[in-house]
Amino acid sequence: MAMKTLIEAISEAMDEEMARDERVFITGEDVGPRGGVFRATMGLIDKYGAGRVVDSPLAELSIIAIGIGAAMAGLRPICEIQFADFIHPAMNQIINEAAKMYYRSDGQWPVPMVIRAPYGGGIGGGLYHSQSLEAIFAHVPGLKIVVPSNPYDAKGLLKSAVRDPNPVMFFETKKGYRLIKGEVPEDGDYTVPIGPVNVLREGDDLTVYAYGIMAYYTWQAAEQVADEDGIECEVVDIRTLLPLDREGILESFKKTGKALIVYEDNLTMGYGAEIAAVLSDDGFEYMDGPIKRLAGPDVPGVPFSHPIQEAFMPNPKKIAAAIRDLAGY
Repeated sequence: MAMKTLIEAISEAMDEEMARDERVFITGEDVGPRGGVFRATMGLIDKYGAGRVVDSPLAELSIIAIGIGAAMAGLRPICEIQFADFIHPAMNQIINEAAKMYYRSDGQWPVPMVIRAPYGGGIGGGLYHSQSLEAIFAHVPGLKIVVPSNPYDAKGLLKSAVRDPNPVMFFETKKGYRLIKGEVPEDGDYTVPIGPVNVLREGDDLTVYAYGIMAYYTWQAAEQVADEDGIECEVVDIRTLLPLDREGILESFKKTGKALIVYEDNLTMGYGAEIAAVLSDDGFEYMDGPIKRLAGPDVPGVPFSHPIQEAFMPNPKKIAAAIRDLAGY
């Protein structure tokens, strides 16, 4: 095992999949010699050439459209959207074409493509570089939505996404790219299955559900309240938002009876509302307290100012306070 950052694990996954399968190629803005704005593709053009690491124009619609066409022709594209905020011009291609092609063609035209998109706040990017858009796409059958929280999962899930016959949206926490570190196998090919939740920490008092960097923060908060207050939280990393592992979510709730759901997006209509619905619909008999959510406020965007940005985003301190509050019921 070797210690890797989140972005190093993502880069390794793409490198290994390109070496394994010549059908895999990457396209997006500045993915070539510059290595992408976050350097996720650094060095890959030297290794695989400009025919497989393709710098695109500043046109997200065409990046996704090219990916769809290439996937339908038998290739395995990895389409990078520089920031998730820039994905809106490609909404029609993703929602009306990529997600529906297999269904509308009665199974004749699969679309095996990956759409990578750095999401969320924490870097002082302001309104156009800090959005969390996963809830919008999780409403679209035909897509798979993956949001890893650690390097091991990021590498294994991205490799699974490349091999999946369906369009997979792979949201990456830009705040966590170099912040989050973890052990990744040095040798041997491995994948992490798309779908099942991952229990990051076991506990009996209450369950906290999260994904992406919020799962990382939640684990930190859970360790803190265990040391300081003796509260033992179970931390469930959702990691695949679509399809949702309802059984895995309920399994933890049956044990603890209390649930806190943490996500970075705006509170109203955020993805955590779906988890709350699953718990209330199918887990009511196990409920021992209110189902609580901790999320961003309902304002148009994450502010540029770092102090106000911190006020917007959940963090370990806020999560620990919410855990203590729920544990008191």
